[in-house]
Amino acid sequence: MPPKNKKLAQEGIGNKLAVVMKSGKYFFGQNQCLKSLRKKSAKLVVISNNCPPLRRSEIEYYSLLSGCSVLKFKGSNVDLGRSCGRYFRASVVTIIDPGDSDILDLSKAN
Repeated sequence: MPPKNKKLAQEGIGNKLAVVMKSGKYFFGQNQCLKSLRKKSAKLVVISNNCPPLRRSEIEYYSLLSGCSVLKFKGSNVDLGRSCGRYFRASVVTIIDPGDSDILDLSKAN
């Protein structure tokens, strides 16, 4: 039963990411993520499940310093890219402006 709940929760995150991609501002990749965290313009960072540990810890450290939330995506980088509507792998997605989505409320609940 728990895998179904995880699957439904993951679909919810995917739907919210799709709304962000249509109406918000975002960046893909580690370098853009670190730049926006240094500027303190990032609102949320979404990290895939198979992101390398060193990269993950660096992003989490910078997000802690900037006061940004981190959401751990339970799928791989391929799943994260597909849920964003792209056909390439994305291990890190930085959300600058959520647009019409309420994904920031979801990150505060976790």
